[in-house]
Amino acid sequence: VQLQASGGGTVQAGASLRLSCTASGRTFSRHTVTWFRQAPGKERDLVAAIRWKDALTYYADSVKGRFTLSRDNAKNTVYLQMDSLRPEDTAVYYCAAKEDRAGWSTISNRDSYNYWGQGTLVTVSS
Repeated sequence: VQLQASGGGTVQAGASLRLSCTASGRTFSRHTVTWFRQAPGKERDLVAAIRWKDALTYYADSVKGRFTLSRDNAKNTVYLQMDSLRPEDTAVYYCAAKEDRAGWSTISNRDSYNYWGQGTLVTVSS
């Protein structure tokens, strides 16, 4: 599976962006797709995750109520709609995928993911 992340950019606080994570090579049907982000000098942290087969989702507390995951089966794409962006959301956003057998309980474990996209930069100015 190859993942292509896109949609980043520079916006002002309060604006919205939509990130996309598209898979090629195989479908997401048995995978969990997760967005992580890494700000300068910080760890790569879990933002949100979606289990493809039943659309189970998880959101980090810092983005709950502002970010929304969705999926498009036909396009084999996961979207992260980011609203009410804040300067602290500034980071490189990475999408990652792993097979469901790796377990939902390990979604925050970066080492549990088999596939990673290249990252897309989101910059939010105040």
